[in-house]
Amino acid sequence: MKDFVIFADSACDISPEILKSWGIPFCSLTFRFDGEDKEYGNHDMPISEFYQKMREGGVAKTAAVNSEAFREAFEALAAEGKDILYLGFSSGLSTTCNSARIAANEVREKHPDCRIEIIDTLSASAGIGVMLRAVADKKEEGADLAECADYARSLVKGNCHWFTVDDLVYLKRGGRISTAAAFFGNTIGIKPVMHVDDEGHLVNVLKVRGRKAAIATMAGKYTELAVTPESGRIYISHSDCIDDAKLLASMIEAKHGVKTEIITDVGPVIGAHSGPGTLALFFVGKER
Repeated sequence: MKDFVIFADSACDISPEILKSWGIPFCSLTFRFDGEDKEYGNHDMPISEFYQKMREGGVAKTAAVNSEAFREAFEALAAEGKDILYLGFSSGLSTTCNSARIAANEVREKHPDCRIEIIDTLSASAGIGVMLRAVADKKEEGADLAECADYARSLVKGNCHWFTVDDLVYLKRGGRISTAAAFFGNTIGIKPVMHVDDEGHLVNVLKVRGRKAAIATMAGKYTELAVTPESGRIYISHSDCIDDAKLLASMIEAKHGVKTEIITDVGPVIGAHSGPGTLALFFVGKER
């Protein structure tokens, strides 16, 4: 069986160290702050510094991975005789996955024996991470590339993302809500509970009053939707609000006895659009 590599991008919000331990290389999305010339990779700035700059009024603009970056990475693996299984950032949120497709076509022309599978996860942040870990487990069990690709595709529709934000101004800036809705929502303490839908888009599902109510609602969604609530894999990501992440994990553990496997940072490329105080929950569900 020909060796293959599971490949990712930095929108998975899993640290480079953990990805390396899983044997998963990646390409990085980038960002820059308005008024600055320097472009950063997703891990080039300390996360606390990034969110502090946002709190001080900094506006970060993000960019997808371009096809040239993918081409260089894929070609290096192809030259080593390896096939590639890429699990990419939702096409509903970024052009990154399309860049990977363009690069894959170019690499196949030069290395016709190289098989490259591109999976649009329709997912974001540690939701991609949940899929990466599951597919890596499948590979470790001896599954080949085709089996791992089919397994990844089977996970997409049940890959649950539930999240809330602390300040509605960032959703307003991205066109998700109106200026009036952001102003009045912040004034009276309304917190949206959102998810990523079957098309990989952010959707506002519920509005609750207060942060703790939003966190409790997210925990309730785990109870409602998880396939195996007493043993499911749970990842939580947060934008500089670790105490809230721990609270969410403790709520789920208290009810179901299951511990959260990974608590990770929402990286700058996604955090630029959701802002400090974003809290997100990821698990395998009966539906999204």
